[in-house]
Amino acid sequence: MPVSRTGGLRSLWAAGTVLGSFFLSIQAHAQTKSLQTSSSNETAAMLDPVEKISTTTNSSGPNKDSPASLFGSPYDRSQPTLGTVRHPYIPVPGNEALFPKSFSDWLKQPTMTGDWGGLRTRLQNMGITPQGHYLQDSAGNPVGGKTQAVRYAHEVGIGADVNFAQLTGHNYGMFHVLLTERAGLGIGQKIPTLNSPQQIFGSGETIRFTRLSWEMQWSRYADTEIGWINTENDFGQSTMHWGMSLYCQFESNAICGMPQALASNSGYGYYPTAHPGAFLKLYPFGNERMLVSAGIYNVDPTISNTGYAWKLGLHNSTGAYLPFQIGYHFGGTDSKGRLPTNVKFGGYWDTSEVNNVYAQLAGFELSNAALGNLPIEKVRGRYGGWFMADQMLQRDKSDSSRSTVAFMSFTWGDPRTAIAPYFITWGIVRKGTFWNRPNDTISLGGKFNFVNPKLGAYVGALQVQQGADNGLLKPSGEHAGELNYGWRPTQWLTVRPGLQYIWHPGGTNRYKNALLLDFETGVTF
Repeated sequence: MPVSRTGGLRSLWAAGTVLGSFFLSIQAHAQTKSLQTSSSNETAAMLDPVEKISTTTNSSGPNKDSPASLFGSPYDRSQPTLGTVRHPYIPVPGNEALFPKSFSDWLKQPTMTGDWGGLRTRLQNMGITPQGHYLQDSAGNPVGGKTQAVRYAHEVGIGADVNFAQLTGHNYGMFHVLLTERAGLGIGQKIPTLNSPQQIFGSGETIRFTRLSWEMQWSRYADTEIGWINTENDFGQSTMHWGMSLYCQFESNAICGMPQALASNSGYGYYPTAHPGAFLKLYPFGNERMLVSAGIYNVDPTISNTGYAWKLGLHNSTGAYLPFQIGYHFGGTDSKGRLPTNVKFGGYWDTSEVNNVYAQLAGFELSNAALGNLPIEKVRGRYGGWFMADQMLQRDKSDSSRSTVAFMSFTWGDPRTAIAPYFITWGIVRKGTFWNRPNDTISLGGKFNFVNPKLGAYVGALQVQQGADNGLLKPSGEHAGELNYGWRPTQWLTVRPGLQYIWHPGGTNRYKNALLLDFETGVTF
């Protein structure tokens, strides 16, 4: 049926103009303020330009000068950081204890299990960096939604990065391996919601390979990776601030990791699944002020099923996901120089053949709804794009490790097939709360999930034909907000209680708005 979109496009354009103007005005104000308070633009020359997320055993945690960028130092991609030792040699005390001497010493460790009597340091000196974590997301809705429930889900991960340059003395790249195990139940199915309120629920509650790949830094200008990987690591991904994922300061899966519409609209490979794939990253200026990247990933709609946990082949492949991205870093690091800004533009082409968006209408309606003769057709090739930006708004003069960052993302999907052709996330994160809590965070953010207007128009036409009381629900959108407090009593533990409020659960007016009480815990082994 023909649908008039002029009014909707004008509204979207107006909203985008207001949001964009607001963001740019904040950026200009923040950069001006920074220039007034800091006349230097110091660099972090010793930062590892390749390492993405790592835990160094005998340090005091993530360097506060870490650049505000997921893809490494915005300054240094020169020798001797290429193809040689990436981690400085750390002396191992001869009398290293297996267990901490006191509870206070235990809390001061960078990881919960410590240095394993010096073994962890020895492995790191060899170029082998083990990693492990435990995450749990609990949530309950005392009011709103279809029914009231409490749900718990967890993830355990174990893996290692092997740096062959450090292990052998020759630049043979890096080997990555990560296994994850998920279990538990999701509250999003009970409310219900279009996006899971629990970031670690889903993708088959089982054990699976999340990463099994080889990465090579060829020069100052080029990096590659090939193997079983997920797109979320490198395209549409969150920026890192203070050594932490900015988006994953939220429990909502709509925000954490990447804007969720990328996954719902296409064959985007999301964590913790792993797809056969490869990418190429180019640094035109030999540093990470600018990044140009492209990739190719297998599209497999069954990969998140429990029965395919160890699937490494191309069986059930429907096509290829082809993303590209351009990233820019402006300003200094988190603690030095001008207040940092990160901007990313990206897009994708998915070669899969899928049903158009009308095939998803039944998911919004009652099981006995009369949907008429739905105009379902096959579509070959889906496309879309994204814009992501974050800006440090301020940095405390008395303590440069304390600061505030705002972010916003806009995702657009193929209107023929996308369930959420327009999707917006936003947030503000403050690190450093009370005078004695420099590492705690307060985070406020949310999402705007606009359901494809073709579905609403189709239902509206049926209501005109059959009468407004025909029992059909007109899909429009699901929006949500989240407020939480991240308590970090030690480097290896995060405890994050919070609140979520969801407008129009399930994307219709069928259920009352839902309030969620959530509780998240993260432990680094």
